[in-house]
Amino acid sequence: MSPMKSSLAEEILQQLPLAEKTAVWGTLGTIRPHLSFDVERDVQSLLQAVSGEGVHCEAILDLLTSRSDDQRQQIVEEFLDFTKQDLLKTLVAAVPVDLEAVVVGLLKPKAQIDAHEIKDALEAFETETLTEILSTRTKQQLREILDFYKHDFKSDLETDIGLRTSGFLRDLLVALVQGNRERYTGVIDYVLIKQDTKALTEDCGGDVQRPKESEWIRVLTQRSPEHLNRVFSCYHNSTGWRIEDAVEKYFQGIDRESGLTLVSVLQNTPLYFATKLYHALKGPGSSLKTVVRIMISRSESDLLSIRAEFKKHFGVSLYSLIGMDTKGDFRLALLGLCRAEDL
Repeated sequence: MSPMKSSLAEEILQQLPLAEKTAVWGTLGTIRPHLSFDVERDVQSLLQAVSGEGVHCEAILDLLTSRSDDQRQQIVEEFLDFTKQDLLKTLVAAVPVDLEAVVVGLLKPKAQIDAHEIKDALEAFETETLTEILSTRTKQQLREILDFYKHDFKSDLETDIGLRTSGFLRDLLVALVQGNRERYTGVIDYVLIKQDTKALTEDCGGDVQRPKESEWIRVLTQRSPEHLNRVFSCYHNSTGWRIEDAVEKYFQGIDRESGLTLVSVLQNTPLYFATKLYHALKGPGSSLKTVVRIMISRSESDLLSIRAEFKKHFGVSLYSLIGMDTKGDFRLALLGLCRAEDL
């Protein structure tokens, strides 16, 4: 797969400020519904790819990474109706082991993947992953995650959070699960900015200055990111502390980790994911599982913005780094999701 000569992300960024692009383009994802989608033809293509002497992984990956999540779910249903076989099981049995996670991520509903990621993160106590997923999903997506979680694990997510966590972290995660974040209306409410800033600066009293954790949770989980970034600026002007410095100062251990993750996501979601991808590809604790999760989960929402932030902050395109640091069909899958080089 060769790099595309022109970068779609670069063209968009040259024409529009970051905040305006979604309204004009409709999506900042690299994957959009295939215009000439024909579910029966796609099923036949997949059957041909897994039949015969050899499995054509490139054909499988090219098709799956060129269809939206909704279209892939239609393919799954049509494949079952036509063959009486489960497409996911068929492909997992056919492809190499290193492609299993990609195939599963592409064919299972996104909310179901999130539910399983959350379950794994709870059991492994991966607070950053929990905070990241729960803070970057819409209210509707959170409802779907809760439904899959209850169906697949016969358990309630809020109950499990209460059993596995405590204190600030428990209350923060439960608040995020409830999905009460306000939508940005475009109106700047200066009175509310001052009120929220005051809520973050008030302490509980006593000999040791401690923030009112309930107020931090309320503000950070209910206000829109656009509003919160103005609150963070006001907080800095009032206290001399950046908001992340305050989290470092007032919170400890896993509470600090989850707080820093949430603040980073709220300040600049694409930059958060770009940084996460860079360290997952290059860092000492590199994790291809993390790469797959982010590339698939953001492919239809803001992967173009993530690519732009990646190139801006790390001096290399995400497409190029994937090409250098991965190999084989796994590399083809990730490049298919990335779609293009950023020049």
